[in-house]
Amino acid sequence: MLIHVLAAIGLAFFATPGWRVIAGTVTLAWFGALGVTVCYHRALSHTALRLHPVIKHLLIFFAMFNGSGSPDSWTANHRQHHSKVETAEDISSPLIGGFWWAHLRWLWQAGNVPLGRWCPDLDKPEYRFWSRIQIPLLAISLFGGLAFGLPAFFWLGPMRLVASLHAQCFVNSIAHMREDRQPGEDSSQNIGWLAPLHFFQGENWHRNHHAAPSSARFGWKRSQLDVGWYVIVLLERVGLAKSVKRAQMRDAA
Repeated sequence: MLIHVLAAIGLAFFATPGWRVIAGTVTLAWFGALGVTVCYHRALSHTALRLHPVIKHLLIFFAMFNGSGSPDSWTANHRQHHSKVETAEDISSPLIGGFWWAHLRWLWQAGNVPLGRWCPDLDKPEYRFWSRIQIPLLAISLFGGLAFGLPAFFWLGPMRLVASLHAQCFVNSIAHMREDRQPGEDSSQNIGWLAPLHFFQGENWHRNHHAAPSSARFGWKRSQLDVGWYVIVLLERVGLAKSVKRAQMRDAA
């Protein structure tokens, strides 16, 4: 609630903060989104690739700085989602409480899934460290812009965090509300217009992902831009990513 109120105030009073502030905001949000899609989603949750430790923890930092939570909780929630999708046990499903449940309400009303069950492989000091520093890191993320003035505070802090939050939440909500699905059928769908909100990094090709969750590639066609995949390919070529899975893909477009 706080970041939404602050974001509204910032938009009302500082709609044009200057190109430097906008560039800084977009850069932080871009790297935060990259941390989620490449590290949290593809590398940790689905083990579709292995990242060099330096790159992995750098991406974890950006993901957490973007308000995405600790790597163990994000991974546990996502693995539970895939295991229980289209059932009452899928805690983020629109089937439980519609759009707003899947979009936001589940985050604080569904409770925490057991980490020991869903991500025992992340029960290590290197990941517990990030859980311990989550609150101070979020405080810096929210208030750090004050050092550069009020416009920077609103844009680098609450406005960036709100935009990043909803961009991610659309994947749980509207990307799982395919109207033509049959009972029991996978509700995931590819949504082209979500691509700009995800900086064209591939998270909007959600039906592709559900059709081949072990694949590190989400965009299957040339028209389905997947910058996250191109970053992975680059990291692989320079030796900073390995064991990249290129699973056989069914046509879900």
